[in-house]
Amino acid sequence: MQIKKILFLFLVCVFSFSFGKAQNSLTLGIWRAVIEIQGQQLPFNFEVSKKEDKSVIHLINGKERLLLDEIVFFKDSVKVILHVFDAYLVAKVNEKTLEGEFVKNTPKNDYHLPFSATHGLKYRFKEKYAPATADFAGKWQAYFIKDNGDSIQAVGVFEQKDNLLTGTFLTPSGDYRYLEGIVEGSAFQLSAFDGEHLYLFKAEKQADGTLKGEFFSGKSLFRKWVASKNANASLPDVEKITFLKEGYDKLDFSFPDTKGNKISLSDSKFKNKVVVIQILGSWCPNCMDETIFLANYYKKNKKKNLAIIGLAFERSAVFEEAKARVEKLMKRFDVQYDVLIAGTQDNASAALPMLNRVAAFPTTIFIDKQGKVRKIHTGFAGPGTGAYYEELTEDFKNFVNKLLEEHQ
Repeated sequence: MQIKKILFLFLVCVFSFSFGKAQNSLTLGIWRAVIEIQGQQLPFNFEVSKKEDKSVIHLINGKERLLLDEIVFFKDSVKVILHVFDAYLVAKVNEKTLEGEFVKNTPKNDYHLPFSATHGLKYRFKEKYAPATADFAGKWQAYFIKDNGDSIQAVGVFEQKDNLLTGTFLTPSGDYRYLEGIVEGSAFQLSAFDGEHLYLFKAEKQADGTLKGEFFSGKSLFRKWVASKNANASLPDVEKITFLKEGYDKLDFSFPDTKGNKISLSDSKFKNKVVVIQILGSWCPNCMDETIFLANYYKKNKKKNLAIIGLAFERSAVFEEAKARVEKLMKRFDVQYDVLIAGTQDNASAALPMLNRVAAFPTTIFIDKQGKVRKIHTGFAGPGTGAYYEELTEDFKNFVNKLLEEHQ
């Protein structure tokens, strides 16, 4: 009888340990995941590891490893908060698989897409594929075709090693960040999932050397695109897209910070300072890239006559909800400059009526010590663009230094 009791207790302990492990951890190592968009499978990879005895995940896109450290286990499932974004993955946990959905919190609460993942699969698109017969490395002048027939000028920048293809597209509003995929024959596929945006690109090289492709983004955005190889591929002038309306030479606003205190450019603390205005949203990955750069730059230069003000246009019009999103962004990247709750993402132009329009997030406005607007830059070429990022950030530093040297 005593032996049976001991055996029973042993089995209970084993069962409890296994059950607890299934509830409180994910299998360590590489996973292959798929989110279904518009009848397509968008693949990406992630790696599960341990940090201070807790599970953490790194999303993998090209050279980028994006840390996800808010993971909640409940019953037989897991919820993974996606970085600073108002979105998450929720899935039933099996030892080697996950089955669930990707959810983006929107005012209509209508953004749900099927998600699944399998442990131990290191490939992205295919485990086996035909050899590459086309070379896509280099710069491409691309055009994305809108439904009305208009086109968006873009630059494709790719690196290819055998079947592996990485790179990005730059557009007047920013870049598509880190894309990764494969070349098979004369065609390629690229994808990216950064926790907010879901990008899938397909293209095939034509007999004349040009590309014809398709672009799928999220639940519904679809565009065809074409491209030709061009070492001098370019974008429209991103410093002429947004400008002050006739009769204006200054910017003016008054918005609350995260504590509810109204902040205005006319406040004494900005007098005789160079001021950089960052128009952003916590939901915007390009804004995240710019915020990382600006936060680090400001920490190194805040003792100069320099101020940075972020104007956040969020999804929610409810102050407390918008505040929570902005505070999370500021905490994650140790943002030490003011970030104000300026409105919702669809009313940025109305909130700043002296501008012709706010065409993209982010938009950066440079104001001199006299309070005059000296330059407005639309978009941000992030680190996924390589040399373009280096050039942009160097130009930023040089221009701010020039403004700082004036009227000393």
